[in-house]
Amino acid sequence: MTKVQIDPGVCGFLTAVEAQADEDQIEVTLTVKSGCDAVRKMMEALGSTFDAMALCLCKPGQDPLTRWAGENFPVHAGCPVIAGILKCAEAEAGLALKEDCAIRFLNEEKQ
Repeated sequence: MTKVQIDPGVCGFLTAVEAQADEDQIEVTLTVKSGCDAVRKMMEALGSTFDAMALCLCKPGQDPLTRWAGENFPVHAGCPVIAGILKCAEAEAGLALKEDCAIRFLNEEKQ
């Protein structure tokens, strides 16, 4: 099982993700707990079990989560939660290494 916590920033809607791949790493089951109504509705609509390749190894914007969000999320293209969910699934299915990633704002005055 792979677990991540996503802190999306100023909205404060922390999201916890657990991913569990089947024995052959073909399917991945996601458990997503989020303070964000939009994320909760997305997971309720899409379910919890996905084909790992169709979920993770596709062109940007073509995975089921991003497609659903594009039609149903409120306007907020920079939300990092979907990327975090996908990274968790990728790592659990053996499609990526378990390595932290981050977005950091740089203070121009200190550069």
